[in-house]
Amino acid sequence: MNARTIGRTQVRVSPLGFGAAPLGNLHRAVDDGAALSTIEAAWAEGVRHFDTAPHYGLGLSERRLGRALAHRPREEFTLSTKVGRLLEPHPHPTGSDLPAGGFAVPDTLIRRPDYSRDGVLRSLEASRARLGLDRIDIAYIHDPDEHMDTAVAQAVPALTELRRQGVIGAVGVGMNAVAPLMRFVTETDVDVVMVAGRWTLADRTALLLLTECARRGVSVAAAPFNSGLLSDPDPSDGAYFDYRPAPPDLLARARALAHVCRRHATVLPHAAVRFPLRHPAVAGVVAGFRTPQEVGSAARWAAHDLPSRAWEELETIAAGPPESATVHTGEDPSRQRRKHGR
Repeated sequence: MNARTIGRTQVRVSPLGFGAAPLGNLHRAVDDGAALSTIEAAWAEGVRHFDTAPHYGLGLSERRLGRALAHRPREEFTLSTKVGRLLEPHPHPTGSDLPAGGFAVPDTLIRRPDYSRDGVLRSLEASRARLGLDRIDIAYIHDPDEHMDTAVAQAVPALTELRRQGVIGAVGVGMNAVAPLMRFVTETDVDVVMVAGRWTLADRTALLLLTECARRGVSVAAAPFNSGLLSDPDPSDGAYFDYRPAPPDLLARARALAHVCRRHATVLPHAAVRFPLRHPAVAGVVAGFRTPQEVGSAARWAAHDLPSRAWEELETIAAGPPESATVHTGEDPSRQRRKHGR
């Protein structure tokens, strides 16, 4: 895949990024062999950006990803992880992280929010140990919705200093909400923002953010599927939009989009993957994968665009943010994000 540069840094990412939350046993367990096979399949398809976080399976995703990439030339892949949630011994474990965190792993650890300078340094040190890497290519501040002032005043300066030292390659922020991301872009020295679900075929509420990112030379990584609605070639009743059942208007719109895709001999997830890449600020899309088959399909979609006539018809249906999604432009349900892999 043709790599794209992150901001004004030397970091480059493949247009399709491997989101490793499922390999932290998001919602259900994946065994080590299946996790390794999925990562190997991604590599074979040309995927060279791998995204993880301590949050994903209480470190399991980082450990699995580190082991799978250990034999790969370090200069040939880009690794991103996140800061803001320290993993500490759980004083009262219940046996499973599923009810509280959403991952099918023992809850021997607990996540403690910490966006201070010390928290950032401790988090990255622990992540590098789990990953077995001496440097992190992109360090994202992870969902600092309720800790904005500390993240702006302490987390970003700590990361920019680590970038100067060469410990990390780029400074990023990953969130679902547009307004706080705009604050980071306009007030701090970030290189990339990860926009989860706000620049998709179903939700374009990040348009002004992307325009500002393009103006300032800040790159965007986009999550394309809105937690399920756009990942199904034939969206069904009960399909999820941002961790909850999709409202009827959005479901109807998704079905109309799927119909256009079928008439042009493709499927809705293909258009969903390609849509964010059409904006000049977007460096890549990041999607979660659980199986080699999922990776293979997404790699084909990322590599081949839709015909212009298909985009014209899709734009007619999809243009404009859905009214039912406007709640996500400023404040998102952080409890639901934590339960579903963000």
